[in-house]
Amino acid sequence: MSYTRFFCWMSFLFLTTTAFASPLWGIPQQPIHTVQGIWGKKKTERQEQPVDTFKTANLFFVKEESQEETPLPPWLAYATAVPDVPEDTPMIAIVIDDLGLNKKLTQDVLSLPAPLTASFLYYADDLEKQTGMAHAAGHELLLHTPMEPINANFNPGPLALRTDMSQEELKERLEIMLDSFSGYVGINNHMGSRFTADHHGMRIVMNEIKKRGLLFLDSLTSHHSIASDMAQEKEIPYAVRNVFLDNSHNEKEILRQLFLLERHAKKHRFAVGIGHPHQATISALRKWIPQAKKKGFVFVPISLIAVYMQDEIQAENVQPLNSHDEWE
Repeated sequence: MSYTRFFCWMSFLFLTTTAFASPLWGIPQQPIHTVQGIWGKKKTERQEQPVDTFKTANLFFVKEESQEETPLPPWLAYATAVPDVPEDTPMIAIVIDDLGLNKKLTQDVLSLPAPLTASFLYYADDLEKQTGMAHAAGHELLLHTPMEPINANFNPGPLALRTDMSQEELKERLEIMLDSFSGYVGINNHMGSRFTADHHGMRIVMNEIKKRGLLFLDSLTSHHSIASDMAQEKEIPYAVRNVFLDNSHNEKEILRQLFLLERHAKKHRFAVGIGHPHQATISALRKWIPQAKKKGFVFVPISLIAVYMQDEIQAENVQPLNSHDEWE
C-alpha cells in the first residue's frame, strides 16, 4: 500500500466516522476504527496484529471495531484529506507564514487553490473566524510560533520564546500560543535561528508538542537547528523547509524560487516551500500553481510530508536550498 493511499484511506475513515470533527464545528467524535501505536510503539500487551503496517517502521496500527474510543492525535485528526498520489508523482507543500495580521492579504492567500498550509500568528485578531475560513477553503492549519533570532535587531513578536527563559516561563508563553485557536496540525517557528539551536528551549517545546499530539515544521532559519534531530529522538512527526520563496518581493524572483522547488520535488519526490502574504508572492503563486499542476506536480498539506519524513531514506530530504535573513 502506497504512502498516500494509506494516508488517504485513513482520511476516509476520519470522514466517515466524523473523526475530522474540529472544535470549530463542535461535532462529537464517534470513530468506528481506532488508531493505536503511533510511531510503532505498542500501547498495550494485548494489542492485536495490525491489519496493515505503514512502511516506515510500523507507523500506524489499525484495530477494527474497537468498543473503546481512542481519539486521533490532532496532527491526524485535523489533517487535510488529499486524493491518492501515484508513486512516481512529485509532491509540493506550500506553507504561507505570518497569516492573520493583515486580513486582506490573508483572504487573498486563502483564495489560492487548496490545499495550502496556512500558518497563523497567535496574536492576530479574530483567529477562530480567520482560521475557520482557511479550514473551510480546504487549507491545512499551523500555529506560527515566534522564537528568538540570532540578530537582536529583529523583533520576533510579542511573547517570543527566548533561550534565557526558565522552563516555567517558556511553558507559560507556549501555552498562551497553543491555546489561541484550534484545528491546527502543528507548529512552525517564526524566526528562531537562535532558539531552534538551543537544547534547553527546544526540549521544552518538543515535550509540549508531543504531549499535545502535534507535528513540528522546521522553517530552518539556521543550519544549526536541532529541531529535526530532537523530533526524531522524541518520536514526533516533523517536516523541514526546503525553499524560502520570497526573500525578494520581486515576482520574477519568486517564480525562480518556485522553479527551484519544482526541481527539488522531482529529485526527492517532495519539496516544502515557505512564503509570506505579500502581493508579489500571491500573484506568483496564482500564476504558477495551475502551470505546476499541468506539469504533473501534486499539491499536498504539510501533514502528508510529515508522514513521508518518518521514512529513514526520505528523512534525508532536509536540504535547505536557500537561507532566510529573518527580517520578516
